[in-house]
Amino acid sequence: MSDLEVRQLRYFVAVAEELHFGRAAERLGMAQPPLSRAIRELERQLGVPLLTRTTRQVALTPAGEVLLHDARTALDAVTAAGRRAQRAGRSEPELRIAMKADYDGGLLPRILDRYREEAAALPVRLVLGGRGEQAPALRDGSADVALLPAPFDDHGLDVEPLLTEPRLVALAATDPLAARPSLDLADLSGLILPDGTPADREDLPPGTTDDFGVRYRTPAPCDPGGRPRGTVAGPRSRTLDLAQIFNLIELGSIVWFPPVSVVRRHPRPGVAYRPVRDLPPLTLTLAWPQTSRSPAVAAFVRTATAIASAVHLSR
Repeated sequence: MSDLEVRQLRYFVAVAEELHFGRAAERLGMAQPPLSRAIRELERQLGVPLLTRTTRQVALTPAGEVLLHDARTALDAVTAAGRRAQRAGRSEPELRIAMKADYDGGLLPRILDRYREEAAALPVRLVLGGRGEQAPALRDGSADVALLPAPFDDHGLDVEPLLTEPRLVALAATDPLAARPSLDLADLSGLILPDGTPADREDLPPGTTDDFGVRYRTPAPCDPGGRPRGTVAGPRSRTLDLAQIFNLIELGSIVWFPPVSVVRRHPRPGVAYRPVRDLPPLTLTLAWPQTSRSPAVAAFVRTATAIASAVHLSR
């Protein structure tokens, strides 16, 4: 078997993810016939069928499932290698830290102050993104280290838990639930989170956007008295910042589960924060590629874990 080419893997991943040759060809910016020929040649080269094709659908074979998983990893590695080489060759290298805005447990300023004293320290650039974007940024080379909430897909990454903190529910101060000193998830039935997930089913798989985004139009939920509590509407690609989230909360359109470190930074008269007895806490985690040999990354990891340990002992 000859070596596989990156081009072949990209073609296969597009078809395997779309399960439709026409959509895959459009995604790749090419015509469908040469794409079909390329996949047939890949199957011939490997000696196994990767896809089952009928006039109605395309499906992965067991061999195709395996190749899809490994091809994604390989493509991430190729992309990451190129990006890291480009950054290493710059006259002024930097350490890129991926995170969600405000999701640092209040630790980042102290970490950066101590990190600058390290001999291996580099200038820091923050790579801000939504939920679920940090781990892929590490794998594709867009970032060197990440602060992110668990759980997440950690394959290919080293991880270190830093801090666990409670989450509260943020809801409109005018909501009758705000009159209660504490709540259960069941009390939030009929309310939705910023990504459209029912608030009382926080355990459901996350949507395609982060929890600063609007996933789909949601019918107006009603409170126990039948009064509509509002709607959240918007395209899948729309992203909300914190100010927009708080505006929607104040209007009674959504609720949100911020950690206490975020709550402390954003007191608002129109928003009530209440504990939820059965809401799991948030664990802030540090992650970096297992293949990293960067002294700057090692110094940041040492610094972050030391600061988090000191904070834990002081509480």
